[in-house]
Order: sequence, then C-alpha cells, then structure tokens
Amino acid sequence: MRTARRDTPAPKTLFSRLLTGLAALFGLVVVGALVPGAAVAQSPGAGPGAGTAGERSTAETGLHIGAGRLLEGNGNDFVMRGVNHAHTWYPGETQSLADVKALGANSVRVVLSDGHRWSENGPEDVAAVIEQCKANRLICVLEVHDTTGYGEDSAAGTLDHAADYWIGLKDVLAGQEDYVVVNIGNEPWGNTDPAGWTEPTVAAIGKLRAAGLRHTVMVDAPNWGQDWQGVMRANARTVYDADPTGNLIFSIHMYSVFDTAQEITDYLNAFVDARLPLLIGEFGGPADQYGDPDEDTMMAAAEQLGLGYLAWSWSGNTDPVLDLATDFDPSRLSDWGERIFHGVNGIAQTSKEATVYADGAPDDTQAPTAPGTPAATAVTDTSVTLGWPAATDDTAVTGYDVVRVGDGTETRAAASTTTTATVTGLTAGTAYTFAVYARDAAGNRSARSAAVEVTTDEGGGTPDGACSVGYRVVGEWPGGFQGEIAVRNTGSTAITPWTLAFAFADGQTITHMWGGTATQNAGAVSVAPASYTATIPAGATVTLGFTAQKGATNTAPAAFSLDGAACAAS
Repeated sequence: MRTARRDTPAPKTLFSRLLTGLAALFGLVVVGALVPGAAVAQSPGAGPGAGTAGERSTAETGLHIGAGRLLEGNGNDFVMRGVNHAHTWYPGETQSLADVKALGANSVRVVLSDGHRWSENGPEDVAAVIEQCKANRLICVLEVHDTTGYGEDSAAGTLDHAADYWIGLKDVLAGQEDYVVVNIGNEPWGNTDPAGWTEPTVAAIGKLRAAGLRHTVMVDAPNWGQDWQGVMRANARTVYDADPTGNLIFSIHMYSVFDTAQEITDYLNAFVDARLPLLIGEFGGPADQYGDPDEDTMMAAAEQLGLGYLAWSWSGNTDPVLDLATDFDPSRLSDWGERIFHGVNGIAQTSKEATVYADGAPDDTQAPTAPGTPAATAVTDTSVTLGWPAATDDTAVTGYDVVRVGDGTETRAAASTTTTATVTGLTAGTAYTFAVYARDAAGNRSARSAAVEVTTDEGGGTPDGACSVGYRVVGEWPGGFQGEIAVRNTGSTAITPWTLAFAFADGQTITHMWGGTATQNAGAVSVAPASYTATIPAGATVTLGFTAQKGATNTAPAAFSLDGAACAAS
C-alpha cells in the first residue's frame, strides 16, 4: 500500500535508504506502496502442499472457513468486494463507509493502530467502527498497520504486540464473528530475511486462539505483503495447520511485483488448487516508476476463481495516484476509482451483500433449478464460449458459475449474469468438460447441470490479422451503457504499440474509457492503449472497458481492426 497523508511523518526517507541499499547489494528493484510497499523483483516460491486440505472441524460461528472457502455462518460463500480505508489517520471521515457501500462494496478493510507506531485506536473507537460497518451492511476486516515492514523498517511493531492488542479488544470483538475478520498485522515482514515470517505468524495465531478468539483470522504475506520470494506460498500449509479452528485466510497484496497475467494466475491458483483460503487484501492498478500492475488480470482471475479482493485505497494517500476518490468525495472518483467500482469485474458488477444482513431469518431458502445442458457456441484454440438454457427460481436467478470438471474435482472457470460465458486461457487441441450452476440473490446454489465436453482447436491463426476481438455490453440503462472489448493477440510475437479501430452504427458516443484512450469522429472510433495495455504478448488478451451514451438502438460494431488489419470475432 501507499503512504497515507497524516500528521505523523512517514518513515519514507529511511525506507528509501533501505531500498537503495538492498538494490545495491542484491541487484533488486523494489517498490514502496502505502507506508512503503513491496519488491518488484520476483522469485517464484514453491506452491503450497500438493495435497488438499481435509474437511477440518471448524467453529462455524459466524464467518468461517470450509473446504478452502470463506463462508458465512449459514454456509453461504462470501466473496469480498471492497476497499481499504485509512481510519487511523482520518478518524473524522466517518461518512466513508456509507459512501463505499453506496457504490456497491460488501466489505471494507479498516486501518487501525495498536499504539506502537501511531496513536492507538482504543476499544470505544473500534466498537464504533464495527457498528458503522454493521449499520452500512459491510463485512469489516480490521487490521493493525504498525507491523508494516518489520525486520526492515525499524519503526515497525511485531506480530506479538499486535496479537496482544487484539486480545485487549476481546470484549469488543466478542459476538461479532458474523461481521468481523481480524487481520493480525499489515505486511508484517519486509524484504530482510522474509523466511523469519513463518514462526511469529504461527505464534500470533496460537496466542489469539489460546485467548479464546474464534473469529476468522487473516494473515498478510512477507516481502511487504507481496511474497515475491514465495515464503507464504511455500509455508501456507504449515501456517494453516497451526490454527486449531481452521478459520484462517491468507492475504496477498498485489502491486508492481504482479505485472503479468502469468504471475497473478500462478499465485492465486496455487492456493485454490491446494484448497487453502486466499484473497487479494490490497492491490493497485495505476503504473508508477516501479512498474505497472496488471489489475485487469487480478480482478478477472479473482472473479473467475471466486476469490475476494480489497482495492487500495479509498482516499488520503500521500501519492494520490491510488486514491479511489478525491478528498473522500464519492462524486469525484478517480480513473482508478471508476475502474474499481464501475469497470469490468468491478465492485458494482460482482459484489453480493452478505446474507447476514438479510432482514430477519432468510425467507428464500429454495435453490434455483439446474441450468440446461451447456453447448459450445464458439471454439478457438484457447477459448470456448458456452450457452445454456436458463435456470428458474422462486424469486430470481442472479448469476451462473461455469466449472471445469475432471478427475472427480471441479474448478470455477467463469461467471456470468446471462446464459452465456467465455472460458479463456485454454490449451490448443485439448478436451475439456464443463458444467454450470445457477445462483439466486439469497446465495442459494442449484444442482449442477449436465456436462458438455469440448475440444479446443489446434490453432493456426486468424483470417486476416493476428488478432481477435470480443465485444459485449456489460450493462445498460436509459440513455447509456457499459461495454467491454477484449483484444487478443493470436500471433506468435508481441504487438506494441497498437491502434484499434471500429465503428458504431447507431450514434453511440463513448464518454469514458479505461485501458485505452478513445478518439471518436461521428461513429468511427480509434483507440490508443494506456501505458499498461500498450503491449499485448503473444497469446495474451488486453481488456478495455468504457461507458457510452446511446439511443433506442444499440447495435454492436460489425468489425474491428488492429493496426489496419482485420481481426476475427471472438
């Protein structure tokens, strides 16, 4: 995370000296993100144990872990979609929780201090934060920020001190298990000997459990939260098994270390495959001097895998590039804020409120019917588009989950609010089996549909240019709509830079775009890439999102070209 503006000076000069020294000693390029941040050089650590977690005996009081997933007390999946809020430095910004809720968030990670580095947030203040979360129907992740960069930043506190702080709040936290997750300490180890992270993490968990706290506990990674040396990834099984309740979730922070789709998907899938609970506890998107995080893949992969994410941060950063809102004003969202709240796979599109906030006992306990058997409507060498007959429900079906089936297991492959979905990232000439679940607003999930087997094409390029383009309307409202354009490089070499061209036939006018800059002349549109989409590696896809005005008719563009060469439809 980035350093938040506050009266107490941040140790930025010290941290800069540490980074310079590390770079000189090891040849690494490292980056600070709020109260400095994280390394950019990455070494792929070993993944978690190959075996899957057993069905552990968890204390199913409130939020808890089951089969590697964060669940509510009633057993429903809960997928966090929210932001971070710097409460300890801006205690007067009490309207912020209502503002992020109004924009669609279902959760918020609240920055607190245990008194080691900043002024302590005492029991009365923490109790008020919890009540504000509940009043705004948000799940509340509470974190101690004083631990940031321990071992490298001399001002940082220990996880043991943070654990004592939580134990001191036991009376405040008691009975809040449905609403509160305890994040022991933010980014509790720097880049100096990150292997030292494991033992104090296990000890802090044990200390909390011995004191009787049974809340779901969240632990952050070393390397300023980004785990670029793979310590958390390699030791996650050991840490998880040390919690007698099993109610433990890991948090990875994704900034400039995670600048390629492969790095992101490899890391997330390592935990999912091992059935170890994980979420993206912080992430950034805007490029800076240290690199360009791939937030599109972070958000897309989180949605595909059903993992939570919490964007950094609502407002108040020393460097405002990561402010989602300017001066805490929800009517003044930055481009980063627009991307997070209104973009593809963003909060407005994917957030579901926790069912604990249903008024009284849930009235809807009836699951939807199973969807009809899916069928492939389009197949390429790396993607499959599926369509299926709709499910029915006593209230309404709100979405579908496509799963890949094999060897007695299933993996979430895509999610959709319609009866079609495209699964990407497949291997050419390979057989896959897919099925579909339906879900309703109450979180009830249907039985699984019948399965379909699809074999991807062998490959061999596209009719004209080495590209394919997918276009879809994400949402519509009177006079406007949100669209998405996925541009895929089907060639064998990277494309950089590039210009995408297409035309609207019905007078649609683009008003805002992320991932690129649109220039429009009547119906003709030309798009130049943003800095973080300027290169499309071979076989990769960049996604553009936009909002636009429209009339009564909203016909999709008939054709797309990249650098003057026609692209295939996908």
